[in-house]
Amino acid sequence: MRQMADTSARMKAGSFIQTVMPERSALEVELESFKGDLRDDVVSLLRSCLDDLCSGCHGRSEVKAEEILEYTWEKLNTGHWKDVSISWRKAYSMASLTRVYSITGQTEDTGGRSHHRMQRALEICDMGILMGAPILGNILPDLAVELQKIIRDMDIAEAGEKSCRSDTQQAAIVDQPVLKRRKVDHVNRPVLSPSHVIPRACCPSLTEFHSEYMEAERPIILTGVIDHWPAMTSHQWSLEYLASIAGDRTVPVEIGSKYTEEDWSQKLMTLNEFIATYINCDEVAREANAPVGYLAQHQLFDQIPELRSDITIPDYCCLRPARDGTEEENSGEMSDDEIDINAWFGPTGTISPLHHDPKHNCLAQVVGEKVIRLYSQVETPKLYPHEGFLLNNTSQVDVENPDPERFPDFQSASFQECILKPGEVLYIPPEWWHYVRSLSTSFSVSFWWQ
Repeated sequence: MRQMADTSARMKAGSFIQTVMPERSALEVELESFKGDLRDDVVSLLRSCLDDLCSGCHGRSEVKAEEILEYTWEKLNTGHWKDVSISWRKAYSMASLTRVYSITGQTEDTGGRSHHRMQRALEICDMGILMGAPILGNILPDLAVELQKIIRDMDIAEAGEKSCRSDTQQAAIVDQPVLKRRKVDHVNRPVLSPSHVIPRACCPSLTEFHSEYMEAERPIILTGVIDHWPAMTSHQWSLEYLASIAGDRTVPVEIGSKYTEEDWSQKLMTLNEFIATYINCDEVAREANAPVGYLAQHQLFDQIPELRSDITIPDYCCLRPARDGTEEENSGEMSDDEIDINAWFGPTGTISPLHHDPKHNCLAQVVGEKVIRLYSQVETPKLYPHEGFLLNNTSQVDVENPDPERFPDFQSASFQECILKPGEVLYIPPEWWHYVRSLSTSFSVSFWWQ
């Protein structure tokens, strides 16, 4: 059955290359558009790589694409990210694209271990999305979607064969995590004081939201705003659904309790690996205080269009804040491209330390619950921000276990708090301090705009 599944995948991959791969002329036009900052020998190697690809010499083109990726990787990881030329990022994307086509082309040409090669092609595609820059109409995310579908079809075919061979292996899927329901963890669920609770409002008008909350800089929990999302209805974001849509996709995961801790790090892994290791980890690992994994502040929806179609931007995020009280600057609406959308997916106990951000924020809770505490800007002197430049937007205080000797004024700081539940959206004004802890497996989506 693996051989039959491989054959089907090869057919799909070959058809995919023929129908989606850009013409050689389009590839050359794209290369010309960004070659300015590249070395001449890199441009020459890219052209030679594209020539081999378009003439069907997939083995040669893959070798050259890998050489380009290794060289551009060094460029991307030298110095500060903001100083990296867009030309090198696009070169990385072009080499990633070429290598993906080369791998799938060889799968069609020679057969063999196509499942492994398809997974490798998808990994390279994701690295191009994560580290590169959009090229050819942002083709890489579309390529990745198709590759994930091919891999998923092969997994289903393999599962079907296993079910025929053994009743005990029914519905097993190769390389998929066991998506069992986790036991309820005994978490510290706070009791909120009514005097500190953030108010709620059901679908306020845009005018009311703008005047009463945005301009007044007042937090509010919005209800009835995202109930229509497919992520909440027809495509509910269960672990099974997320794995079926994006299980083989490579994502960046934060490892450690907080980004302020010395042992904090980041690691690339597939979503399946993340779910198996950090969401569905066994009782032994949890009791041993194994490191927490958190898919945090990641633009997942740019990477995976299928998940992007499960959500919509709340209308409130399209309102332009007034500046200096002038009507002219407040006219019009924000475009979708001006709104940053990030995913926050993790197990019970993930923590975002007390910090503030410069933009308006609508935090939509899709799965699970989070306890959130907010402090206004006027409380900043009592919150003891770090003195270093990199963390000056982050407090030194452990909000739920403060040290009164080191931070004596913290207890007198005024705050608001809530437990954010599925289907609710919390509006956090710019520069407002916020602390977040998940009370269960949780998936949130943040919308930032200014």
